Amino acid sequence: MSKITQLLAREILDSRGYPTVEVFIALDTGEMVTASAPGGTSTGKHEAIEIRDGDMARMGGRGVKKAVAAINDVIRPMLIGQDPTRQTGADQILFNLDGTPNKSKLGANAILPVSTAVCKAGAACVRMPMYRYLKEKYGLTQNLKVPTPIFNLINGGAHGAGNLDFQEFHVIPTTNKPFNAALQLGVEMFMALEQVLISKNAIHSVGVEGGFAPNLFTNLDALELLMEAMKRTPYAFGQDLFFGLDVAANSIFKNGKYVIRDRQQPFSAKELTDYYKDLNQKYHIFSLEDPFAEDDWGAWKELTAELSDHVVIVGDDLLTTNKERLEKAVKEKSCTAILVKPNQIGTISETVEVVKIAKDANFQVIVSHRSGETNDDFIADFAVGMGAQYTKFGAPIRGERVAKYNRLLQIESELTPIVSPTTPLPAPTQ
Repeated sequence: MSKITQLLAREILDSRGYPTVEVFIALDTGEMVTASAPGGTSTGKHEAIEIRDGDMARMGGRGVKKAVAAINDVIRPMLIGQDPTRQTGADQILFNLDGTPNKSKLGANAILPVSTAVCKAGAACVRMPMYRYLKEKYGLTQNLKVPTPIFNLINGGAHGAGNLDFQEFHVIPTTNKPFNAALQLGVEMFMALEQVLISKNAIHSVGVEGGFAPNLFTNLDALELLMEAMKRTPYAFGQDLFFGLDVAANSIFKNGKYVIRDRQQPFSAKELTDYYKDLNQKYHIFSLEDPFAEDDWGAWKELTAELSDHVVIVGDDLLTTNKERLEKAVKEKSCTAILVKPNQIGTISETVEVVKIAKDANFQVIVSHRSGETNDDFIADFAVGMGAQYTKFGAPIRGERVAKYNRLLQIESELTPIVSPTTPLPAPTQ
């Protein structure tokens, strides 16, 4: 049995330049691993709490020295000597030390990197790739396969610059493409979109998740840009690729109505449902994420009843990787897919439990990054090991996004059997 001999936390920076937490673990067998915590910009009120220092004289109040101290002073003594392959036991220690339903004592940004580092250490001590370790440990998939990527090519809302109401505009390759071909499609669509923006003298700076953040008049303009970009590629709309939206409707929900720039009058939930149906007719929308506010359960249920035969209805802020909220959504048929973000709940064990509930309910599983990422590529392995259908790691640029895509490429190569040459030997001469 391997044992944890060292566990240390420190403050590092995420992709936004905000402080976050990195954890180092060493084992008595010599293995060493690190893990770091991502952070969200657009966060649901039901997700686990990040602990920030609040000292406005340092890092704009965003420092994480309190979270680092919680790990080094409170968590570390309890995990030294523990077997890293006992993930449930380690996570139960973290759960008990915090003792709150939303991780508000120690903070999800303290708990998650510790839990992730323990998981990495467990895989390291049994000399197994992370994705295969997760598959063998939890048994949530029979066939290891790299999920289909969802590319966020245009950033709006909280991820843009106040340029659009909807937060993300997605390009989604068909699921029958191998990952390397799907990634190529995403890269070529990104390049084509950049050329379209340049040709229109539009601002082609990027948002926090790597997608372009142009100033546009309406949300439909963003979809039209994607259509124009697609025409510059060899790909066929509705065959090779589809579009998706993350509305992040919490940000457009005001006084019981939904307000977007596409029309002057606010939308009721019923009117917004009809608007989404029109979008699906025109743009063949494959997936709709957070189409309504996180507690507008009736609107979610109505939309799912009307559109789920044609569109994947994805809960992010609605569900926040939370067991109780997912069980409610399953019972009420409020959506058909879940966005899985480990830092929304705090530990790997809790995240796995949510994935299992989703799979048992035949929900699609989409493993997602956060807007504030690091180069930690754990979630790429997690997506494969859990048997997720999709990943959402942002645009195919910026190191913190590309790290995940490159890890998926590596996993794909490991899962692809090496084919021996089949050319027959020449017949012997007489």
